[in-house]
Amino acid sequence: MLTSAQLKAARALLGIDQKTLAEMAGVSVPTIQRMEASNGTVRGVIETLTRVVEALEGAGIELIGDNVASLSGGRGVRLRDRSSAGS
Repeated sequence: MLTSAQLKAARALLGIDQKTLAEMAGVSVPTIQRMEASNGTVRGVIETLTRVVEALEGAGIELIGDNVASLSGGRGVRLRDRSSAGS
């Protein structure tokens, strides 16, 4: 699963705009805009989602799901569960 927040963060880490990601994934800019405007998990055509995820992964992005360890190293960010933010 891919969230709109992950998509925006991934672009920011890569330093690319929506147009560049659209070109990398072979999708339209409005498609990327719709994905980023989603609330929570991005929904859409599986082939399109797969193309975007593969483009991000090919550029070095590791998408990390909830409660999943990131073992490959490298820099990145992770949103902590708000209920444990004070811990």
